[in-house]
Amino acid sequence: NGNRFVPSALKEKGIAVVPVNYRLHPKVNSPAYVDDAAAAVAWTLRNISRYGGSAKRVFVSGHSAGGYLTSMVGLDRRWLKKHGEDPDQLAGLIPYSGHTITHFTVRAERGIDGKRPIIDDMAPLFHVRKDCPPLLLVTGDRKLEMLGRYEENAYLWRMMQVVGHPDTTIMELDGYNHGQMAQPAHPLLLRFIQRILKAE
Repeated sequence: NGNRFVPSALKEKGIAVVPVNYRLHPKVNSPAYVDDAAAAVAWTLRNISRYGGSAKRVFVSGHSAGGYLTSMVGLDRRWLKKHGEDPDQLAGLIPYSGHTITHFTVRAERGIDGKRPIIDDMAPLFHVRKDCPPLLLVTGDRKLEMLGRYEENAYLWRMMQVVGHPDTTIMELDGYNHGQMAQPAHPLLLRFIQRILKAE
């Protein structure tokens, strides 16, 4: 929609933030928006050194649909590989309240009711693997979240344990709904980044 911004909670924290955008439905259909997100991440990996950053320290995050795109780009290798990059080089993934099943927009494009869960190759859950980057899943309060978002993320967390991923964490922000949860999630993102970078 053209609205890119850097949350105030992430300013002056010693990190560079690369706000990106992607085309929206109905102007485009799946998988165009996933490919747009992958292209933006690939651009960042190739260019961040020009701005004083390191391609070895790139974390990907987003809220809601951006959280879904974060997980798709980081878990499903095909999207970054299409742009000549490997998602396993990412330092970490931090989706905020993203779908882990097939996104409701993708389902709507296929004529599937938004309350009917689907897990196929357009679902982050379909791509669980033990060798992906560290993963921090953050959602709002399960009683206040939209469309079972906490439970979806809890299932992804569990399946990452099952496949042996060594660094997946889930955090539920009690008292915050889907729209409110991003602001209190930012300090968790910063702590996650600091922990990963200290372990280098």
